[in-house]
Amino acid sequence: MTDLLSLSSITPRSWQGYAALALFAGAILLWPLVEATPGYGIAAAALIFLLLAIAADNFPPAIGVVLLFLGAHGAAWLLLAGITGNEGTARASFYLLLAAAWLLAWRCVTVLSALRPASRWAATALRLIIPAIFGAWILIIWEAVTRGAGIPFILLPPPSAIGVRIANSLPVLAADVRQTIFKAVIFGYIVGSGAGFLAAIAADRVPFLRRGLLPIGNMVSALPIIGVAPIMVMWFGFDWQSKAAVVIIMTFFPMLVNTVAGLAASGHMERDLMRTYASSYWQTLFKLRLPAAAPFIFNALKINSTLALIGAIVAEFFGTPVVGMGFRISTEVGRMNIDMVWAEIAVAALAGSVFYGVVALFERAVTFWHPSVRGG
Repeated sequence: MTDLLSLSSITPRSWQGYAALALFAGAILLWPLVEATPGYGIAAAALIFLLLAIAADNFPPAIGVVLLFLGAHGAAWLLLAGITGNEGTARASFYLLLAAAWLLAWRCVTVLSALRPASRWAATALRLIIPAIFGAWILIIWEAVTRGAGIPFILLPPPSAIGVRIANSLPVLAADVRQTIFKAVIFGYIVGSGAGFLAAIAADRVPFLRRGLLPIGNMVSALPIIGVAPIMVMWFGFDWQSKAAVVIIMTFFPMLVNTVAGLAASGHMERDLMRTYASSYWQTLFKLRLPAAAPFIFNALKINSTLALIGAIVAEFFGTPVVGMGFRISTEVGRMNIDMVWAEIAVAALAGSVFYGVVALFERAVTFWHPSVRGG
């Protein structure tokens, strides 16, 4: 009973563990991992890591989650190390062991999600660790499949090649980020969102604007960016100003529509109460209606944080100086430098996620009173 490698000690208590054990047994029957001569030391180590992770269900949660994490990720790392240099030769046992490691990582995330830490820093760390494990396994599976199946580099490079390209192209990527994000995106985002907010206040104050501007806003929101971008380039030139103009158009109307809807969100009882206090329009606006509209406004800001980046990158396809994320993507595709294209995509995704996260954090700080935040 006390032997770690005995049958009772490696019997799992979760369906992920049972499925991983079945895949483990299937991989043993279909040995070896690759068609070429396998590295038996690496393969044996991967099996030991998987066995430890399968047995983790028999330990207390604090110890079991550590064993699950080390076993699943250690086995995945060893499998990737074994396939490197043997691209395109992976056999069924390789994919079975990879699937077993993925199921054990799933079990690890399940156990982590069930934990209820007492301290705030531990809860914050847990909220970061769980999506980090999920994202890491997207990259692990991507790497393993592209290398194991021998997918041509021109179709889909592995994440490791993209990471190397990013590390070797930091000055170029920094110049592209400065041109696209720090010039076009931020300027267009601030101007477009600010103008949409002010127009919503005017539309709320003047019924004529509300009835005439909102239908036009819905129509303009449906305009394809691929048709607007060339016109903006013709009007404002090839530099960042034309891209900022596209961003302004894309961010103006989501802010307008969401703010107008938010200003109507306050209840009739609250408005009647403000009227009994002889409050003016502006007092009611700042003390009641804008706080009630805050979730709608921040929803528009979060939507615009992604629309702004997309609009600026697409606009750069139609004319730009020899710098910018959209320019780099279109140019490197023509040169068949697909790893550089993916590097730009990765940087854009990271920048967009950070942008969205900053807005979301600011939302939590401002709308701390809202039920959706209090319950989060």
